[in-house]
Amino acid sequence: MASGGCSDGQGPFGGDLIGANPTDRGKRGVKRSLLVEAGGGPLAVVVAGANVHDTKLLDATLQAVVVERPQPTAEKPQHLSLDKGYDNPTGRQAAADHQYVSHIRKIGEEKQDEQGEKRHPARRWVVERTLAWLSKCRAILVRYDKKARNYLALLQLACALVWYRRYNRLQLLR
Repeated sequence: MASGGCSDGQGPFGGDLIGANPTDRGKRGVKRSLLVEAGGGPLAVVVAGANVHDTKLLDATLQAVVVERPQPTAEKPQHLSLDKGYDNPTGRQAAADHQYVSHIRKIGEEKQDEQGEKRHPARRWVVERTLAWLSKCRAILVRYDKKARNYLALLQLACALVWYRRYNRLQLLR
C-alpha cells in the first residue's frame, strides 16, 4: 500500500531541487548557476531551486569547476566578474575564499564614472550567450527530469557538447 510521503530515493511531486520562482507567479522552477571562461566556455554548472539566491550558489559553483585551476599568484591573479546580485558580504567572501579577485559593481552605483567612461566593461553577456547555447538542447530548456542529478548530468553533457563544437570550429579555422 502506498503512503502519502516520499520514500528513500524519491523526490516530492515534480522532483527535487525545485522552488517557487519569484518572477513567474510562484511557478516551480530550477536555477542554473554557471561559471564560464572569458570566451564563453562553461567551466562549472550547479542546479538549485528557483527561489535560492545567487550568492548562496556562488560557493557551490566555484567548487564545481571541472578543470584544474592554475595557482593564482601576485603577478597573475585570477579575476571573477559578477553582477550586482552578488554585492553582499556572502558573495565577496566566497570569491575571496577561492582566491579570486572579484569585480562586483555596487548596488546603486552608476555605470559611468565622472569622466563619462566605463571603469569595468560589462561581461554578463558572455554568460548569457553560453546559457543560450545550452538552451539549444531541448531537454535542458525545460526540465523534464524528476531527479536533479539526471538534469545536472544533461547540463554537464551539454557543456561538453559546447566545448566540442568550439574545438571543431577552431580546427576548421586552422
